[in-house]
Amino acid sequence: QVQLVESGGGLVQAGGSLRLSCAASGRTFSNYAMGWFRQAPGKEREFVADISWTGRSTYYADSVKGRFTIARDNAKNTVYLQMNSLKPEDTAVYFCAAALVANISPAMYDYWGQGTQVTVSS
Repeated sequence: QVQLVESGGGLVQAGGSLRLSCAASGRTFSNYAMGWFRQAPGKEREFVADISWTGRSTYYADSVKGRFTIARDNAKNTVYLQMNSLKPEDTAVYFCAAALVANISPAMYDYWGQGTQVTVSS
């Protein structure tokens, strides 16, 4: 079982940066790949990025590629999403999630955090 808690959301100006964190706990968390998703009001949840727990591979949505970076700190059991060059269209609730295998489909993820709000002003 894995429990996930996101933090680091907030208000940032367009062009600015923000780092989200996802703290994982539970005996089996090391078995899971991690993903970041986001959902704006009235819109579907969309894939942002994922990373294997080994850190061997990462994958990004086209909308964030080159601006966002997913990373992890094994010692802290934490996954990060570094968000640079933020745009108003990035405004959403950001969720971290855990899956047995890294993938871009939210249906394939077994555990979800509560989400953290990111608001980018113009």
